Amino acid sequence: MEQRELGSFPLPPSLRAKLVAAGFQTAQEVLDVGPCELSKEIGISKQEALEILQVIKGDCHGNGEVSGNTVRKYTALELLQEEQIQGFIVTFCSALDDILGGGVHLMKVTEICGAPGVGKTQLCMQLVVDVQFPECFGGLAGEAVFIDTEGSFMVDRVVDLASACVQHCRLIAEMHPEEDQQAALEAFTLENILSHIYYFRCHDYVELLAQIYLLPDFLAEHSKVVLTNQMTTKIGQKHSSLIPALGESWGHAATIRIILHWENKQRLATLYKSPSQKESTVPYCVTPHGFRDIQHPPPDLAENRTNPRKRPRVEEQ
Repeated sequence: MEQRELGSFPLPPSLRAKLVAAGFQTAQEVLDVGPCELSKEIGISKQEALEILQVIKGDCHGNGEVSGNTVRKYTALELLQEEQIQGFIVTFCSALDDILGGGVHLMKVTEICGAPGVGKTQLCMQLVVDVQFPECFGGLAGEAVFIDTEGSFMVDRVVDLASACVQHCRLIAEMHPEEDQQAALEAFTLENILSHIYYFRCHDYVELLAQIYLLPDFLAEHSKVVLTNQMTTKIGQKHSSLIPALGESWGHAATIRIILHWENKQRLATLYKSPSQKESTVPYCVTPHGFRDIQHPPPDLAENRTNPRKRPRVEEQ
């Protein structure tokens, strides 16, 4: 693999041209630098640099070309840098984003579980829109896969969420006019958002297994997926309780687990499992515009009001 030329890898022509122009000839030369250094050397985003490295590594694994001589050693600093540049998807609920450490992280499995009707599907539909925010607006310019086993995907609702996001970006561009934002808005339209959500409807477990089997090939080009999990009732001798339906063995597969639940008619989100964030619970609401923060009343109208978060919330449009 060390002398394998870059032209033999399934890289986008524009990125391959930039690599060659910067003097990179073989796969090993690219793998010898981290994503941060690679992005600087060839003038691309860190996310694009990371994707180049993933394509090369993945293709080499698939062709059995990885040997003991090509295993790359990482320092803790490099691991931290890769963690930081992978990014996250904002939820439009800043309280939930805060306890997640910025939003739903890419390259990690995030499980969203909760009782029926509490907002799991609403959050997932919000995420498949939010992942497409243009980079100049702080987004990822990504795509999304939605595998539906219940028939709960509502395209009319996605239209509402997408329209609110487009309007949000337009307001930002009006307040802080920048040339790249105006250009991005031309492509960030309702039609383009809907065309980058790939929907798969599975009616039974056979179709689901078949789709999962085919999914790796699809994800070679589209790499963002979020999982949800229904809650089921666990019957005990003295009381019953809600637990994730796929059980504890599945719980170990997810890096992050969010549980959505009700308390006195208030929707709450609890970060139950995370490798870096403490367990926390925050309120949220589902509005006509999507997943949002609770809008608190003024201090003089709230008797037992807790201190609000200082981070500005995303205002509804």
